[in-house]
Amino acid sequence: MAPRQLVLPMFVAEGLDEPAPLNSMPGVVQHSIDSLLRAAGQAVEVGVGGLMLFGVPTPAHKDAVGSAGVDPAGVLNRAISAVVAEVGDATVVMSDLCLDEFTDHGHCGLLSPDGSVDNDATLKRYAEMAVAQAAAGVHMVGPSGMMDGQVGVVRKALDSAGHLDVAVLAYAAKYASAFYAPFREAVASSLEGDRRTYQQDPANRREALREVRLDLAEGADVVMVKPALGYLDVLSDVAAVSDVPVAAYSVSGEYAMVEAAAAAGYLDRRVAVLETLTSIRRAGADVILTYWAAEAADWLTSESR
Repeated sequence: MAPRQLVLPMFVAEGLDEPAPLNSMPGVVQHSIDSLLRAAGQAVEVGVGGLMLFGVPTPAHKDAVGSAGVDPAGVLNRAISAVVAEVGDATVVMSDLCLDEFTDHGHCGLLSPDGSVDNDATLKRYAEMAVAQAAAGVHMVGPSGMMDGQVGVVRKALDSAGHLDVAVLAYAAKYASAFYAPFREAVASSLEGDRRTYQQDPANRREALREVRLDLAEGADVVMVKPALGYLDVLSDVAAVSDVPVAAYSVSGEYAMVEAAAAAGYLDRRVAVLETLTSIRRAGADVILTYWAAEAADWLTSESR
């Protein structure tokens, strides 16, 4: 495992003047634009290979169709431009392409009158978001909503708008997991209920390969399994069939468990973190999204000296 294989997820919240710590994820914060740039620079200095940006608008800027996600002046698109200007020549700047942070209902897509997610209407919105993020300067978009056909629609929209070099990180096998819970605090989620109608069943292993193959056929540049630790078997399966790099997202609940156990003195934090990330790499991940990315990269760099 090398520092360049680690990607740091980062949250930037509208209206903050200084970082806001997250209770459920000790050591992780919602950033202001200024603190985001400082943290991005520090991550690049220790060799982190990429940054994944999530935007958190104020409640007043959330609506049923996620307007803030396509607004060039929205918090995420402004953050993309600022981070690319600051460190874009030194690392890969990625952005979450989803509506859940921007909608007042908290779902990853637009809703039909009956309250279900409208897949096709959502795809049109994803296309608009992809072009907006590319216009802001992002290097790679991460469609994470698990809508059918999302990779193909995003790829077509980017190409049609002249953004041929913007890559697509496909959340190809994203499971409806309990381990996302702390993330809901991080993005100030408005979700009521769950996302089991469009994310995958944790008991279903075969479906992951079907979803991966569909995303590969639609032009994915990287395919991802999320979560990581509970799905190492799935990750191994995906790595065996993919002809593009494979990513895995070590999610908020995985992070919180290790941090809580370490804080209680039950395990050696550094050893546990590196063992956790090594297991994900061993299972087949070429890229690991982890909240430990900057710290682990620093440890790995120090060990190699």
